[in-house]
Amino acid sequence: MVGRIPIVDISPVVDRGRLPAKAVPGERFPVTATVFREGHDALGAGVVLHGPDGKDRPLQLMRPTGANPDEWQALVAPDAEGRWGFSVEAWSDPVATWRHAAEIKIPAEIDVELMLAEGALVLERAAAALPRSAKPERRVLTDAVAALRDTERPVQARFAAAVGPDVDEVLGSYPLRELVTREGPFPFYADRERALYGSWYEFFPRSEGATYDDRTQTWASGTFDTAAKRLDAIADMGFDVAYLPPIHPIGTINRKGPNNTLVCHPGDPGSPWAIGSDEGGHDAIHPDLGSLEDFDAFVARANDLGLEIALDLALQCAPDHPWATEHPEWFTRRADGSIAYAENPPKKYQDIYPVNFDNDPEGIYAEVLRVLRHWMDHGVRIFRVDNPHTKPVPFWQRLLAEIRETDPDVVFLSEAFTVPAMMRTLAMVGFHQSYTYFTWRNERAELEEYLTELAHHTSPVLRPNLFVNTPDILNAYLQYGGPAAFKIRATLAATASPSWGVYSGFELFEHVAVTPGSEEYLDSEKYQYKPRDWQRAESEGRSLAPYLTRLNQIRRAHPALQRLRNIAFHDPEYRSIIAYSKREGDDTLIVVLNLDPHATRETTVHLDMPALGMDWHDTFHVHDEITGQKWRWAEHNYVRLDPAHEPAHVLTVQRTR
Repeated sequence: MVGRIPIVDISPVVDRGRLPAKAVPGERFPVTATVFREGHDALGAGVVLHGPDGKDRPLQLMRPTGANPDEWQALVAPDAEGRWGFSVEAWSDPVATWRHAAEIKIPAEIDVELMLAEGALVLERAAAALPRSAKPERRVLTDAVAALRDTERPVQARFAAAVGPDVDEVLGSYPLRELVTREGPFPFYADRERALYGSWYEFFPRSEGATYDDRTQTWASGTFDTAAKRLDAIADMGFDVAYLPPIHPIGTINRKGPNNTLVCHPGDPGSPWAIGSDEGGHDAIHPDLGSLEDFDAFVARANDLGLEIALDLALQCAPDHPWATEHPEWFTRRADGSIAYAENPPKKYQDIYPVNFDNDPEGIYAEVLRVLRHWMDHGVRIFRVDNPHTKPVPFWQRLLAEIRETDPDVVFLSEAFTVPAMMRTLAMVGFHQSYTYFTWRNERAELEEYLTELAHHTSPVLRPNLFVNTPDILNAYLQYGGPAAFKIRATLAATASPSWGVYSGFELFEHVAVTPGSEEYLDSEKYQYKPRDWQRAESEGRSLAPYLTRLNQIRRAHPALQRLRNIAFHDPEYRSIIAYSKREGDDTLIVVLNLDPHATRETTVHLDMPALGMDWHDTFHVHDEITGQKWRWAEHNYVRLDPAHEPAHVLTVQRTR
């Protein structure tokens, strides 16, 4: 039933309140609602947060948004991790009702004494409603009541005493509320900070330290010990998460050769996503990488450097995985009796059997939960989940809820490049982060539209992680854009989203596709070892690592870049230049970026000054965090960006007033 004061269209409410919205401690997010009533009396609205400690936080007043006469909004933020709720309250506001009438009647000399008398009565009610501890506030209101009744003073002075800033401050903290109506509570969950903010670096441990023997023409795999040496460089670049593709034994049946060929020669390592052999399955480590104790030491070294390890969770298996013989009922059979291998036409994965989650769902669930807890016990608190959209959504909802109950710090990243409804639903049922379509958004208009969607429309449930590349995705923009394209994409990802990621080799400008029109890398690391000479590349100036380091330093120094819902776009005249700002408290940055990697572009950037918290005629200083240059800016500003040198300005706003 609609309440006495109707409150409708409340946001963020996920699945009619059955699922929680998302936040992290200290992250402000908007609560909006349509609030209205009959007649012309004034009303007020506010938000109450219900904490995981069972205590309500103080009422936060909502204000009209101006979008329509009845839409109200407040920015709220949880102060701790855990399960939260919020309620929207609305009430009749007799003080505001009186003030509105008095502001019209008293200047027109209509019912003047009656208006002043009614004001005294309503402020007396407000004073009586104050808590006992609010003695100074009560004095302010009683003084206002006395002034309204002081017939020796001029009328305007009596009225002014009742509507002054001191009275406004008291009533802002303690509004007189009648006919109070509440809708809620509606759930939201405050995860740990890493669920929202972090820089990810993906690399293959087997490639780090891999060596080739010319005499035998065979490779020796890198190990956790050699891969641990790479962790120092990853930490030095300012990354927070080192993400590993599957580290398990790799199947031998139908093992793929270089460039995804069906011809596999002795010594070819195969795809890490073809999990399992007679050496073990999802709870085992590939013997070439080392032992479980070696993995523990690798995780400990990462933690010492301030890095978290993210592990791939790929719920599929090679034909010789133990599951295939111990649980043949977990798979789909073709008409000829064979087990169906994975396909994503035109791609074929003859080395992988997908699991059929409708066959023995309880058995599969128990095994996956066991595997997860095994790796959690060995220090893994972040999982990147491979292709979750090919598994039933209820499976994920149940699994992630159970993990959250016992280990709320564990974070899951959804790698689901699929239809928007599935991506959003996976986020709704518990995935903390999601891969996105960012890789395929390269033009200004589509970037503005998509980043607006991520920041303002889907942000209550879907947190983006903007990977600039992956072992599967080498976008044409990077293939043909030269080194400038790599700088441009890194700057976009690192400044537009609180979470972003790179796959190893990005900093070396690796850009050659296996065939024209393909997004697969030539000599893909998915199918072969790929050791890289990092030191030589850096010494010869052929590495983007210093630039990535600077981007991550800027991110860590600026709270505005650690939040999702605060992006605002501005208006460069030239279509190949994009401009946006991010603002958090006193921290404001403006990013101006040339999206054309081939040519210098210049334009005038027209700023939305209110989005920066300024008046239209204000001026201010900006400091370029990339080059160190400083300028004085205002609403209209000339920029010239040369992609061969610095394609972007990342500007800290330094106010001059």
